[in-house]
Amino acid sequence: MWKWIANKASRQRVQIVLTGLSILLLLTACGSGSETNANADGEQSGQNKGDITLVIGAYSVVKDAFGDLLPKFQAHWQEKTGQKIVFQESYEASGTQARSIVGGFDADVAVLAMATDIEKIQKAGLINENWADNPYKGMITDSVVVLGTRDGNPLDIKGWDDLANKGVKVLYPNPKTSGGAQWDINAIYGAGLKKAERETGAKDAEFAKQYLKSIHYNVESLDKSGRASMAAFEYGVGDVIVTYENELRARIRQGVPYTIVIPEDTILIENPAAVVHKNAKKHGVEEAAQAFVDYLVSEEAQEIFAEFGFRPVNEKAAAKVKDQFEQPAGLFDIEYLGGWNEVRDTLYSKKGIWYQVLAGI
Repeated sequence: MWKWIANKASRQRVQIVLTGLSILLLLTACGSGSETNANADGEQSGQNKGDITLVIGAYSVVKDAFGDLLPKFQAHWQEKTGQKIVFQESYEASGTQARSIVGGFDADVAVLAMATDIEKIQKAGLINENWADNPYKGMITDSVVVLGTRDGNPLDIKGWDDLANKGVKVLYPNPKTSGGAQWDINAIYGAGLKKAERETGAKDAEFAKQYLKSIHYNVESLDKSGRASMAAFEYGVGDVIVTYENELRARIRQGVPYTIVIPEDTILIENPAAVVHKNAKKHGVEEAAQAFVDYLVSEEAQEIFAEFGFRPVNEKAAAKVKDQFEQPAGLFDIEYLGGWNEVRDTLYSKKGIWYQVLAGI
């Protein structure tokens, strides 16, 4: 009897050892063969480890285009250097992404909705001051703010004025978190200035504020990002969405039957990218990070961006697709509003016009 008990105990010890070895081997295999790539939308994908890892912190709207662009750059880099690149990607609202990078998210490259978000990171000492010293002033894509309606435009929306009509349900995201939303608000406010200028001969800030207020009255919800706002629209919320032209073009390309309405007066959207030099240097990937940012304005990359509805900044690519994009008669840029510093003070400071609109003042 005692011999049987001893043998049984021995067998149990052996089984425990074998189980421990199996777990150790499994963990070792998982650690050495793949890594998890998690993005801010909660999605994860396994990727083989490469010789270089580049961490991308991007605003949510470029996610679909990057699905095509990243493999192209990987192939170019491997052909040039023999090295493999693995991308770790995070997609979030632009303002949220900028704050994450300043707060410690180790992105090597920032691709955001507007220059002011890049500047937040630069002022934190993470991006070099000369980040925009190139022929495109640091920008990689253009777009315009447009209106998206249900198929066939059932409410016969023609421009901004119609968004203030009784019963029209409007969507745009929250400018506190979304760079795209700030472009939307800037477009409406600027259109109000343009209208005042035509009717009175001068820009009238109070008129523009009331114009914005009349449209905001019909807004259904303020989502945290342009992509979240688009998702809500796709679920059936609202009659009209104020958004980037490229967002709607990308959906139409996928077979979603939206109608794009381009207002006569709207703003030119300019989207930047920059190497987060402090992080890239720490990770030893400065050369690859800069090569990636440079690649984004190449003719090949710009043509891919155009397929996803962005307006190219590269002249050769822009010439090839110019017939695909309508030029609004009253198109204006951020300088029409006084530049980003003026816009921050006038619209988005604590007592600025946007917060007055929110408060109903």
